[in-house]
Amino acid sequence: MTIEFVFEDVVRIYDTDAQGIAHYASYYRFFTNTIEKFMRDKVGIPYPNVSDDLWFVMVETHATYKEPVRLGDNLTITISPSSLSKKTIKFDIKIISKGRLTTQGYVIQVAINPKIWKATEIPDNILKSIVEA
Repeated sequence: MTIEFVFEDVVRIYDTDAQGIAHYASYYRFFTNTIEKFMRDKVGIPYPNVSDDLWFVMVETHATYKEPVRLGDNLTITISPSSLSKKTIKFDIKIISKGRLTTQGYVIQVAINPKIWKATEIPDNILKSIVEA
């Protein structure tokens, strides 16, 4: 897949430690905010709770930190759905600041039925919207 979605963000005070450097948990906020914006704006669904019968939950995450980002840095976050199946989506993610790749990683999500907390199939119209986004 070659889809890429771009989201702009900024490192805020609550993202940082005492030295003004973003701590690891903040990167997952950057990841999640970008995926949420992609799903709402491009796919056209609420996220992560799509309906009473369909939620997306993260089952695996990974990040490699190449350079720190600091308080006030403007970030460009790109996501690309790199793998889709009937039940899972993998998003590859990159964070760029000042023209440099600072972080890369991925998030794998599974569609579940929250009533029974079991994996369920992603509806075809949602899969199609992700591919065509």
